[in-house]
Amino acid sequence: MSSSRDRVEDTYETQNDQRLDDLHTKLRTLRSVTTDIYDDVERQNSTLDATRNTFNSFGSSLAQSSRRASQAFGIGKGGVKSWRNIGYCIVTIMALWMVWKIMWWWYPATPSSPSAPVPP
Repeated sequence: MSSSRDRVEDTYETQNDQRLDDLHTKLRTLRSVTTDIYDDVERQNSTLDATRNTFNSFGSSLAQSSRRASQAFGIGKGGVKSWRNIGYCIVTIMALWMVWKIMWWWYPATPSSPSAPVPP
């Protein structure tokens, strides 16, 4: 009787060892998956940080461009006024027109075919 009892205990011991090994394998797999998840989260966090930095840089660049444009068009503080820009355009057009008229007066157009002499 003692022999059958020893056999049953050995069987239970073998089953316990096998289940313990299975549990150990599952724990190693779970630890590996957990480590992979942690590494992936760290990579995603670094990507998000880089994206956040890029958007912050873009936002500040856009704000600076907006400030410069508002100053150029006279919208913000210290900007050139719109009437001054219009005046510059009108003066430039008038100056070009005057230069064209002066050039026309100094260098009149010559006819392409010689004209016949006028008899006296």
